[in-house]
Amino acid sequence: MFPIALVLVITSGLLNAVWNLFAKRSLNKGVFLWSLQWVAVIVFLPWAVGAIKHRQIPLQGWMFLILSALLHGIYVMLLVRTYESGEFSQVYPLMRSVSPILVPMLGILILGERLSIVGWFAIAAISVGIWMLGDWRFCRGTNDGRPSKSTGRALLVGLAITSYTTFDKVTLHYIPAVTLNDAGNFANLVALSWGAVRSRAIKSEWIRNGKSIVLGGILSPGAYLLFLLALHRAPVAQLAPMREVGTVFGTILGIIVLRETQGRRRIIAAGWIALGVFLLGTWG
Repeated sequence: MFPIALVLVITSGLLNAVWNLFAKRSLNKGVFLWSLQWVAVIVFLPWAVGAIKHRQIPLQGWMFLILSALLHGIYVMLLVRTYESGEFSQVYPLMRSVSPILVPMLGILILGERLSIVGWFAIAAISVGIWMLGDWRFCRGTNDGRPSKSTGRALLVGLAITSYTTFDKVTLHYIPAVTLNDAGNFANLVALSWGAVRSRAIKSEWIRNGKSIVLGGILSPGAYLLFLLALHRAPVAQLAPMREVGTVFGTILGIIVLRETQGRRRIIAAGWIALGVFLLGTWG
């Protein structure tokens, strides 16, 4: 079962990096992500409704679904702010750096999961690689030595990712993965609606990035759906860190598409992450 989960998670990481790149390149981040959610909700809605049509879900399951949706809505609002203020090659790795550290701990403390010594070393390797990719600037972020706005916002996004990832693992006991995924898409849509409508930039965004919106609307929920399906097959303490292999893909996309300058540091960082994913997938 685990090899299947590994393939699902790595594919999820790649797709996640791609749609985040689309969001970063957009004219208006809020409008782009709002439009993307419309596509996602519409495309996956028939499947999501069909999955629960004849399924008995207890009240507790519905409560978990609502709380999970709220966490996703908070995440997408923070994501917009982060991409408005930071460079993709810095903030994307930083956003993904919190989850590999905190999710395994929560999985062990709350869900009763376990990791081997090699598993913990693998998580450390992934965390080191992401740290290096993020080019942390706590001492150089501002003139008074405080971290930059983009750094702080990226860390808040990371906390949101940690929260909904752990919570979704529990929610999957009651709600099918595709329904949970589309509920998150709908929450994102609601959270971004006020800002998108007020911006009066919907038409221009669609004219400029219509193809990216449609493709992103399929890739974004598709990426997380693959991850949710993987959660059925392996512990979240292992899978959440492994999904951050997407930071390697994000760095490569930054080099090729955004033409961001990268050095030896980036290559070494990618190596640490790849090592961690390999160790988790074999002996974690």
